[in-house]
Amino acid sequence: MKQNDLTISAFLEKNDRIIPVTARYASRYSLWIKFLQDFEFTFDDTFTLIIHNNSNSMRIGPCRLISDPAQDGHDGRLFFLKYFYDTYSLLSKNKLVKIQSSLNDLPVILARKDKINKSFKDFTANLTYDLSVYKNLFDCLDSKYKEEPEAIKKEVQKAIINTEGHKFWRFLNEKLKELENLVVNFSAEEHQYHGFYFRRQLWHFLLCSPLMARTNLKPRGYSGDSEIMKMIYLNDYQGESTFSNLLHKHGVEHAAAQSVRNRITLIVNLLYNFQKNEHVHSPNKLKVLSVGSGPAFEMWDVFRSPNDCSKFHFYLLDQDPKAHSEAANLIQTIEKKFKTKIDVEFIHASVRTMLFSRTFNDKLVHFDFIYSMGLFDYLSDPVARAVITRLYKMLKPGGEMVVGNFHTSNPSRYYMSYWCDWVLNLRTEEEFVALSTDTPSKNRSIIFEDTGSQMFLHVKTSPNHKNR
Repeated sequence: MKQNDLTISAFLEKNDRIIPVTARYASRYSLWIKFLQDFEFTFDDTFTLIIHNNSNSMRIGPCRLISDPAQDGHDGRLFFLKYFYDTYSLLSKNKLVKIQSSLNDLPVILARKDKINKSFKDFTANLTYDLSVYKNLFDCLDSKYKEEPEAIKKEVQKAIINTEGHKFWRFLNEKLKELENLVVNFSAEEHQYHGFYFRRQLWHFLLCSPLMARTNLKPRGYSGDSEIMKMIYLNDYQGESTFSNLLHKHGVEHAAAQSVRNRITLIVNLLYNFQKNEHVHSPNKLKVLSVGSGPAFEMWDVFRSPNDCSKFHFYLLDQDPKAHSEAANLIQTIEKKFKTKIDVEFIHASVRTMLFSRTFNDKLVHFDFIYSMGLFDYLSDPVARAVITRLYKMLKPGGEMVVGNFHTSNPSRYYMSYWCDWVLNLRTEEEFVALSTDTPSKNRSIIFEDTGSQMFLHVKTSPNHKNR
């Protein structure tokens, strides 16, 4: 249900009088109110909101109405005076969530700084100072040419990036190496609270980079969403200032980001090698499943000509409907370019659904080729093992499966976790292969993309493989 459609029956209480109303979602912290019987009031009056749910009731107040002429059919917009409550949670889950609730943990959060290693504190303080100097330098330079014509501004900024900007990148690389030397022997718990401390100190700078701002703020609830993937695939300058552009570009140029671009080439090459294999004689389109498909940018490389559109039938599985929408727009763009139709089906599902819903799995066809590029970095070992086993059973005889995972030697691991709050389950080759031991295949191997940041488990089924 959309937020604006959330409506419940409730009551307003004033001076021992109970007035029935309907309460409808207006904004995160306000409700539209409509009285269900005549009642005279002023917008200075205070009320108590009463919500009944089965045998339970909630009394929430004090609250007040304000005039909202933009919303016809309602008598006013209600807001709370002392504590502000999340109205979406209130209407959809019957749950009270105060905006001030996060302050309850304030003493614990403030005390975390006492656990921080002194050398790490010194490093962070020095880095904060250095970044402020660099930012001030670039902001001052920006101010000197801001009145120039747009074409001139672009050329001046390009010159600054190619000179002082490259020096700034070298500085960042040195600091990343220094950070790695400081934290390499930390425990998982130490990484967690040192990373939190680091990001609190650098927060103002991190928000300057569109990439780092999104990975830290997590507007969809997780890092690595389709918008972040788009930034990485585009690999361009983004930001409102030269400093922002430099910080963003440095992130999307680093090894892990380059590996994300490299893996597209790796997967597409494996897919086409499989398609051309002499053992594949079927005149039908190959059925290909992408698990955790995201925005499916690899489609640009898969469909390079009108003829390519006749080779594959794609199934894109992802739990994020926005990612599916972006992938659908991409497919439509390719179809318009080649004036032909691409067979693609969108499967909205999570890993849990894939593992435990028998009804859902009965709808899935047997696939010639299955791949997953960015899912397993977020899965625990038991879940990853179960997913690999499940996917293997979905393969046709002679089919292939390719699933990726970031390696423990990922050069960007501390950049991602400390700067971007983007924590992955890194694995060694042996650990990754061990996740596939529940499959009977004896034909399995590990492949690395060019940076060595990511590895891929490549599993092939035998010609007499039995599905499910």
